[in-house]
Formats: sequence, C-alpha cells, structure tokens
Amino acid sequence: MFAGWWRVGVASGCSADEDTPHTHHNGGSKLRPGGQLEYCRVGSAVSDDGLQAGLVRRADGTLACWWGEGHDDYSAYHDREWGVPVLDDVRLYEKMCLEGFQSGLSWLTILRKRENFRSAFCGFDFGQVARFDASDVERLLGDAGIVRHRGKIEATINNAGAAIDTVEAYGSLAAFFWSFEPEPAARPARIDHAAVADMASTAESAAMSRALKELGWRFVGPTTCYALMQAAGIVNDHLDGCHRRRKIEEMRSLVVTRVSFVAVVGWGGMSI
Repeated sequence: MFAGWWRVGVASGCSADEDTPHTHHNGGSKLRPGGQLEYCRVGSAVSDDGLQAGLVRRADGTLACWWGEGHDDYSAYHDREWGVPVLDDVRLYEKMCLEGFQSGLSWLTILRKRENFRSAFCGFDFGQVARFDASDVERLLGDAGIVRHRGKIEATINNAGAAIDTVEAYGSLAAFFWSFEPEPAARPARIDHAAVADMASTAESAAMSRALKELGWRFVGPTTCYALMQAAGIVNDHLDGCHRRRKIEEMRSLVVTRVSFVAVVGWGGMSI
C-alpha cells in the first residue's frame, strides 16, 4: 500500500480563544494536531496498486477518502453527510458549535455525543439557546453526555445571540456563510491528499473568522471556519476519485450563491 504512515493527531488542549487545529475530516498532523492518535498510510503520490495517496479501496471496490474508514461512525459521516450542502440555519449553527467543541479533541468523540449535544442545547435552536443563563451553564457542566468545557459551553450560548444578530444583518446564516464560498479559480486544480493537507485554513476561512468575530462569535478561528466550510459543502474536499466527490458536486451545482443571498434551484438541501 502507501509508503509510510502519516500521523494525523496527538493529544492537545485549547483555550477559550484558541483555534486549535482539527484532527477530523481530512488533514495531516502538521496542520491538524488534535485528540486521539490516528494514522493513515500516506507518503507517496500513488500506492503500490495504483491508488492515489489518500484514497482507500473498500471490500466492494468503492474508493473513499482515507479518513472515512476505520470506524463505522466515520464511514457513515463520510458517505452520508460530510460535504452535503447545508442551507438550514439551525444546522449551520449546530455545525459551527460542534466544530468549536471538537477543537483539541477527536471528531469521533463529537459524532458519538452529537445526539446528547442536540438534547442539551434544544436541538441547537439558537433562539432558545440565546436565552440560556448561568443556571443552564451549570446544568451543562454536569452533563456527562457532552464535552464539559466551560469556555466552549459559554461560547455556544454567546454564539446563539450572535447568530440572531447575524440573521438580522444578512437575512440568514446560510446567506452569510455561503458568501465565503471561494471562486473556482481560487481552488486547487486537483483535490488530492497533498492539496487538502495544505488547506487547514484559507483566505476565505480567515475572512469568515474575522467577520464572525466582528459579529461577536467566539471559538471561530480560521481552521474551525474551514472545517465548517468542508462539512457544510461550501467547499468540496472529497478527494478526486472518492465515490462521493461527483455526487457532492452535483448537489453543489444546484445551490446558487451570491454575497447577500442563497437560493436553491430544484433541491431543498439536507440536514442531518
């Protein structure tokens, strides 16, 4: 198979204002140190059997991004959700909050706690979360089903109020987030492992981060913002050759975006 092993994550912590690089979705350790130690066999451009680096061939012959293997949870997330365009404001708020909770941890931890998070935060209805008070913070700190980090919990509540302000200013969270979709010319000509590993953050995710902070959001550094862009389909970082890449592009082609609005032609989006 591939020549050598690529180290994806090492244990690390994060502070309330730190954008700790992520270990999930797509990246190598030089860009995304995070929670657990995970490894994928990467090191040459092409494997012994002709596969592009970063792709794995499943038992049924299907090609997939390497990170979508190893755990059933990762496979399901890769195959059904990651990169599917999201235009629903509640789901976008949820995704941004969970990206913030994931900083310094494994994404697998967040996936396995996601339903608990949804229960604890009123389904991520930011209108309701914005009304949380100090007693809710203490309640959440005692909830073993979520990540009990005071700074992240308080940021999630703060960001609910900021989400309301963002909707007032831009019409919807979708309009705001999708306004940072990069122009095609700004994207790599080929989405391979090397290209994705070099995109822990981008000019667009840095611009999104700055804009969010100006709107009062917290835990929204450029790396977190880029992870949101990947997860919500604002960019398509499934590798060339992955069985999901073409389908995601088809979905994205139905999303008409501009700076001030998002319209959908013939497709209602997907919220998971």
